[in-house]
Amino acid sequence: MTALALSMMTGGNSPDRAAREHAEQLARVAATKDRQAFAELFDHFAPRVKSFMMRKGATAEQAEDLVQETMIAVWSKAALYAADRGSVATWIFTIARNLRIDRLRREKSNQFTDLDDYDAPSDDPSQDETLRRIQEDGAVAKALAQIPPEQRELLILSYVEDMPQSEIAARLQIPLGTVKSRMRLAYRRMKKMLETLT
Repeated sequence: MTALALSMMTGGNSPDRAAREHAEQLARVAATKDRQAFAELFDHFAPRVKSFMMRKGATAEQAEDLVQETMIAVWSKAALYAADRGSVATWIFTIARNLRIDRLRREKSNQFTDLDDYDAPSDDPSQDETLRRIQEDGAVAKALAQIPPEQRELLILSYVEDMPQSEIAARLQIPLGTVKSRMRLAYRRMKKMLETLT
């Protein structure tokens, strides 16, 4: 989810203004541990991170835990944010996604089977498969960071927000044809970069 998508959901604020406000709030947290700025970021992003986690299969309780972990990381790592690598929204959702992956790996390592001579095949992905998926996710994130912001934004809205192209066009107030052409360009660029990164 990008700052543009988030700001459009709040209504009133322009996308650029919302993105600037988030960056300013995060800068205040980084510089002076400004609690008011952090509260504003929390109020804006916490419900969206929770919704994102639940769409990815987390229970409400797990999603709440991940929201807390994400926002604690935002508080403690605010100084590490680099505006040239994406919006505040992208940075926060990347933290959330990584925490979710870490949580899934921890939970998987704690699982065990205590049955004698039980050799039935498992439906769970193997360690090799899990590692491959993590590497693929890393390659996708790297490629995503290198495409133009307007194309990256469309991919995030489409895949993170599960938003149809017609709704993306309405939300961004651009023609549907523009959305489709930018998506095609983004797909081509992502595919080309992933071929070189993997």
